[in-house]
Amino acid sequence: MTEGVQTTNTAVVADGSSGHLVDAVLHGGPADLPHETRAQRVHREEKKVKIPHYGGHEHFERDGATLDGRTEVVFRWIGRTRVAE
Repeated sequence: MTEGVQTTNTAVVADGSSGHLVDAVLHGGPADLPHETRAQRVHREEKKVKIPHYGGHEHFERDGATLDGRTEVVFRWIGRTRVAE
């Protein structure tokens, strides 16, 4: 499993590669997660995305659904973790 992390609206897999990117949209999670953060570019095989947010990380998992016939990949919120000190 690779782990995505958000950097300027492009999630990059742990090995640093950014090839074969697809558009993704993040659903669920905190209401105050910025709209522009919910639109990501992720590796086409990415299964999970982790977004830094207010001292923790919001975790999203690939749903496989698309929105209204569009080609974006949907990731659904699955939980939050806090950053360890």
